[in-house]
Amino acid sequence: MFTLKAAGLLDVDAGEIVRPGVLRIDGDRIAGVGGPPEGEVLDLGDAILLPGLMDMEVNLLMGGRGETAAYSPVQDDPALRMLRAVGNARRTLRAGFTTVRNLGLFVKTGGYLLDVALGKAIDAGWIDGPRIVPAGHAITPTGGHLDPTMFAAFAPGVLELSVEEGIANGVDEVRKAVRYQIKHGAKLIKVCVSGGVMSHTGQPGAQHYSDEELRAIVDEAHRRGLRVAAHTHGAEAVRNAVEAGIDCIEHGFLIDDETIELMVERGTWLVPTTFLADGMDVSKAAPELQEKAAVMFPRARRSVLAAYRAGVKIAVGTDAPAIPHGRNAGELVALVERGLSPADVLRAATVRAAELVEVTDRGRLSEGLLADVIAVPGDPLADIAVTEDVRFVMKGGKVFVER
Repeated sequence: MFTLKAAGLLDVDAGEIVRPGVLRIDGDRIAGVGGPPEGEVLDLGDAILLPGLMDMEVNLLMGGRGETAAYSPVQDDPALRMLRAVGNARRTLRAGFTTVRNLGLFVKTGGYLLDVALGKAIDAGWIDGPRIVPAGHAITPTGGHLDPTMFAAFAPGVLELSVEEGIANGVDEVRKAVRYQIKHGAKLIKVCVSGGVMSHTGQPGAQHYSDEELRAIVDEAHRRGLRVAAHTHGAEAVRNAVEAGIDCIEHGFLIDDETIELMVERGTWLVPTTFLADGMDVSKAAPELQEKAAVMFPRARRSVLAAYRAGVKIAVGTDAPAIPHGRNAGELVALVERGLSPADVLRAATVRAAELVEVTDRGRLSEGLLADVIAVPGDPLADIAVTEDVRFVMKGGKVFVER
């Protein structure tokens, strides 16, 4: 037993700072909140304690030091990707994010689910990183968003992926692709419903999968107790995804009032990744992709506020490495800049994210929950930007950062 002491701690549910901040830690759990310290005291001075933050859309197997957009897709083998992911995972944890959803590999792996393996290595304590909820391979049709052949405009025959690696067409193939991910450890399913800003095949809002294929994907996942997250931009594509039973919309930059109303009615989640509109470097992208970004990003800044005001359930996600790994808190800052309250943004990065991944053992600084605790140099309710300057990180009672 030991005690963390700080100037205050965030009561996420109440949306207020409790002073002073006292947490008693026993093993990997919070043994008590407030009251007298017990055992050794770790005094963090004027810092404010928060629950470990959560990012609901990352891809730790992509991006990071040494990766190049031009050559890495065809030069990097799975072993090299895993080694690079070690650094990405460490940077994410040190930024204060103790749980992430890894949303869909779209690289050649020979069928191996690298995010599942990475999560196992982290859980075993071999490497430092956040807790991972893995999706395995993103499921997309031939030429769809996240088909790497399309994504980098490769010639025919270059880097073609198998059904097991997520390229699936027709009801039979999408069912097989979902079953394969589940068989090898995926804890949710990622599907690409529409195009994307950085995809070369058509408009980002255009729907790529048929409604029948979407229903088959949802049916396979839901029968096995897994949720489905969908990369989707266009309003009509989002509506069809929601009608098919998809649980969570990623991005949703082009959603309109009708779509928002349906999402509220069905309880569909939104992970808006709005920081992309500010933090994503598109200067080296092809001119046609830069043109799409110039149209899409302003709409992304507006749509999230409309969804928030209407009552759509929102969780924080960054789409890293579209923004660099380790800069995840930029999403919290961007959401507040869009008009969301700091308290609701912090909930979206903690208790709401925990609800999305269906866990009850984290997201609050409460007795009995996992000791996932970070500290920032100020009150995040007054200045959300302090979340970009994490001074202390504890995951499961183990200290990883102490500055």
